[in-house]
Order: sequence, then C-alpha cells, then structure tokens
Amino acid sequence: MSAKFNEGRLAQVLVAPVISEKATQVAEKHNQVLFKVLRDATKPEIKAAVELLFKVEVESVSVVNVKGKVKRFGKNMGRRDHVKKAYVALKAGQELNFSGEAA
Repeated sequence: MSAKFNEGRLAQVLVAPVISEKATQVAEKHNQVLFKVLRDATKPEIKAAVELLFKVEVESVSVVNVKGKVKRFGKNMGRRDHVKKAYVALKAGQELNFSGEAA
C-alpha cells in the first residue's frame, strides 16, 4: 500500500505525537495513538506513514480538524493555527514505542 506514496512526503505527514491525558486514556482504552498531522494529509497517507515509520499494522484512522483558538497577544487579537489530529487505531497485539523509534 505504501508504494503509492512518496516516502519523502510520508516522512513529513506526521508532525508530532500528541501527549496528553486524553491521548493516554485513548491509548489504553482503544489501542489508538494520537498524532498531529499536516492539514492536507489524507487518511490513506496517514496510515501509510505510521506503518512505514513505526513498522506496525494500522487498523483504521480517524481525523479531527481542530479550529485554532482566538487569543490576545498584548493589545492585538491573534489566532492560533488550525490543527488536524489523527487517531490511529493499531491492530490487536501491535504496540507503538516512541522511545525506541530510531531502532
């Protein structure tokens, strides 16, 4: 499946893992991992990127578009960037280890 995609692009699709209380709960309960991804990333791209970079099997991908909050910066009103998050469900028995990802 990952043959269709450019490997350079796949390396950029995943921006960062989301480490939060909610992400930890989701990981324990549903065997899902949460990533910030590029705003124009597609579900098949995200799936291929996770499988390529972490050598795991992905069952499904759900995405959420999060609107950036409007915040004050001193006198000026500004907006944080919009973010796209991906909930990546791993197949049973699969585990993703961030500390040993270079191996």
